[in-house]
Amino acid sequence: MKFDFTYYNPTKIYFGKTALEFLEPELQNYGENVLLVYGKAAIKKIGLYDSVIEILRSAKKNVVELGGIKPNPTYEQMMAGAKLVRDNAIDLILAVGGGSVIDCAKAISVSAYCDGDAWKKYWIDFEELSNKTVPVASILTMVGTGSEMNGGSVITKEEEWIKAGRVFPASVNPKFSILNPEYTFHVPKEQMVSGVFDVMSHLMEQYFSGDDDNTTDYVIEGIMKSLIHSTRIALKNPTDYEARSNMMWCATMALNTITGLSKEQDWEVHYIEHQIGAYTDCPHGIGLAIVSVPYYRSICEYGIDKFVRFAETIWNVEAAGKSKREIAEEGLDCLYRFIVEMGIPTSLRSIGATEEMLPAIADSCLLAGAYKKISREDILTILKSCF
Repeated sequence: MKFDFTYYNPTKIYFGKTALEFLEPELQNYGENVLLVYGKAAIKKIGLYDSVIEILRSAKKNVVELGGIKPNPTYEQMMAGAKLVRDNAIDLILAVGGGSVIDCAKAISVSAYCDGDAWKKYWIDFEELSNKTVPVASILTMVGTGSEMNGGSVITKEEEWIKAGRVFPASVNPKFSILNPEYTFHVPKEQMVSGVFDVMSHLMEQYFSGDDDNTTDYVIEGIMKSLIHSTRIALKNPTDYEARSNMMWCATMALNTITGLSKEQDWEVHYIEHQIGAYTDCPHGIGLAIVSVPYYRSICEYGIDKFVRFAETIWNVEAAGKSKREIAEEGLDCLYRFIVEMGIPTSLRSIGATEEMLPAIADSCLLAGAYKKISREDILTILKSCF
């Protein structure tokens, strides 16, 4: 293992068909005022909203609601939630929904009692968390971000055309998360496959990172193979409980920091997509899928052995008679075909991007990279190649 590490994750997971039964006992550990944060109509359509409200009332909680959280949660929604926390002396923020809802709940938690501009302090300047926070818990309804078991929070400030992510200390992680795969049955196909590719991207950005052949790589490979296998089943039968269960746990494992241990990590694809999302408001995983293959083609020669391993281990590419570059490229071809198999678009034009946006996007999403230290011009070339 290349790097020393300390691993700590305080989130308690309740997983399975009976997981909601643990909500009321957990609520007893918190005060009487609960902020219920959720998206638009989905949790009401499947009856989950009514079930949660009934449990909250049974636990004698005072409930304040913040609904309508967007798929790319905004600064305005974060600040509205922060005001509700202060005005109602909220003791627990309960997020019911997908990763965007949970991200927003964490953003509300750290912003409510922040002295100064929380956006600038935490998402732009990346200052250390220094103020009181409010405990967060979650009930997950969509697979993808892993937000149910990490400290990550991605927020969009629309008027500045910036979508920024921040990983907070483990103290901001949800205290507990309820994961019932049945709650994902209702998710439309576009959202399902967007979530799947978000998971795939989390895994690849930790896998292709310049420090190879350690235990974590084998863990990542196992999760990738499980995710691909289960996704293909769910595409044919969206209510296959076993497939949905595996996909849900793959997503949680992919970004609860276990798959990043002793890895340098390369999050350039996410940074590029964040700015694409700021300009187009596209589903996060869709943007990732469009960018990933062109990005990895541009760097694969600098980490060729790992890309060969990816091709052979994940996609069963036959190596006989082929150069390393040919094997690596075939593996990326397989990744591209998986994207198409899921019905994900493969061009920026198809999600509403314009050529005029590309230079501005390239200006605002440069990281160090891993195998290759890329430039702003490299990013612009990648964007043009997938336009």
